[in-house]
Amino acid sequence: MKISTEYITLGQFLKLADVISTGGMAKWFIEEHDIFVNGELEKRRGKKLYDKDEISIEKIGTFVVKS
Repeated sequence: MKISTEYITLGQFLKLADVISTGGMAKWFIEEHDIFVNGELEKRRGKKLYDKDEISIEKIGTFVVKS
């Protein structure tokens, strides 16, 4: 996924990647699903994602942030 800023939060990323339909769903989605950022389990919707970060969501897919 391409971004035009220095970073994007995990919650914003989920919406832009069409994983969730609204930003308000981010908290619930993150609580209910295992999301890995660069191989580490992440449960914070405010986690900052930068260029080349890899996000893996089981049964949904793997994404790479590009700026």
